[in-house]
Amino acid sequence: MTVPTDLSVSRSLSFPLFLSLLLTSASYTDSSDDETSPRDKQQKNSKGNGDFCIKNIKQADFGRREIEIAEQEMPALMALRKRAQGEKPLAGAKVVGCTHITAQTAVLMETLSALGAQCRWAACNIYSTQNEVAAALAEGGFSVFAWKGESEDDFWWCIDRCVNLEGWQPNMILDDGGDLTHWIYKKYPNMFKKIKGIVEESVTGVHRLYQLSKAGKLCVPAMNVNDSVTKQKFDNLYCCRESILDGLKRTTDVMFGGKQVVVCGYGEVGKGCCAALKAMGSIVYVTEIDPICALQACMDGFRLVKLNEVIRQVDIVITCTGNKNVVVREYLDRMKNGCIVCNMGHSNTEIDVASLRTPELTWERVRSQVDHVIWPDGKRIVLLAEGRLLNLSCSTVPTFVLSITATTQALALIELYNAPEGRYKQDVYLLPKKMDEYVASLHLPTFDAHLTELSDEQAKYLGLNKNGPFKPNYYR
Repeated sequence: MTVPTDLSVSRSLSFPLFLSLLLTSASYTDSSDDETSPRDKQQKNSKGNGDFCIKNIKQADFGRREIEIAEQEMPALMALRKRAQGEKPLAGAKVVGCTHITAQTAVLMETLSALGAQCRWAACNIYSTQNEVAAALAEGGFSVFAWKGESEDDFWWCIDRCVNLEGWQPNMILDDGGDLTHWIYKKYPNMFKKIKGIVEESVTGVHRLYQLSKAGKLCVPAMNVNDSVTKQKFDNLYCCRESILDGLKRTTDVMFGGKQVVVCGYGEVGKGCCAALKAMGSIVYVTEIDPICALQACMDGFRLVKLNEVIRQVDIVITCTGNKNVVVREYLDRMKNGCIVCNMGHSNTEIDVASLRTPELTWERVRSQVDHVIWPDGKRIVLLAEGRLLNLSCSTVPTFVLSITATTQALALIELYNAPEGRYKQDVYLLPKKMDEYVASLHLPTFDAHLTELSDEQAKYLGLNKNGPFKPNYYR
């Protein structure tokens, strides 16, 4: 806690009250003093509405300030709101969402509402919800079911409460990881008769959609936002490049210089993590299954290895694959004392955490989201967020990059919701390149950036429309 050097305020207050104010402002997100499950509480907002389940509605004012800060860094969504004042492209849309519930998501939800949609929302991760933001959304009339530190049972209960409401039928799905889509398929398959489409933003969720499509079980059109250029080349890369260091530093206070790190996966997330760690002076190894990504890693100056070749010597292990069983018990047994293990992929299956919950190993909670797992001989590893997504569980992510992803999600919802019958079949689609370029253009004014325009002669020479799209749909 940093005490202000100007203590003029403190002189007008009693010291206990001054200290109380400092502690309140510094730790308002910590609700550990109230261990009552939100499911056991009866809460209502100031208008008497109780169609939500969150940690503490009293945190709404703090959450509103968080959202206002995020709005400053999300210019494209604010531009969409202004442009839609005269029209409501999502009028009649009933969007059920399952994403990280953060200040950035709140800006997206309020934008969707301004565009005419009704929203019900749950969290896609049990640790990533910002309780104060959930409170602000509930106070604003949104039906939100999420809190930081949900149990597995809470997680599915919240999703069910979003979906299963008498008299309310969703017609659009916005998912991050595929759990919401999976739940509706499993419990309420008849709902798909009225659902117009699914928008999915994660590698894991997109993989599930392609599996459904291949098996002929995909009931509605789906938009693969993850592989939109404005998602993959920005959110996955730049977001992780900044937030990997933040998450590790906040949880472990580790110094990066000279540390040996292995990053599993050299997709966009892996590229961002590697770039950040290399810049801090770490010695970085990479594992890969794809020879193209592997070659990129080599040309970027990283040693390409198999995990078993370096597992005994590395100080930090980071998974970025979206796969399962990347770091299994055999590797965990061979790690050196003090090795930090964490995951930057969406899936919580990359590290085989379940194999560590055995009688011979001792778990010791060191601080929030940090566990020591101790072997009988005294060796310990440092496991972060129990193998779940590090940056959203343990730190924050850069808002501006999320603005790009959120705008892409909003446009994908608008496109699927308004598409004439027959344009999209029961398959997985990419957002048209023209829309990707539009999302990017909305963010350029922030940098006072000025695009060069093609002359008629240049456009004819390249075979392009002067207004785009400038790249073919297959371009990545």
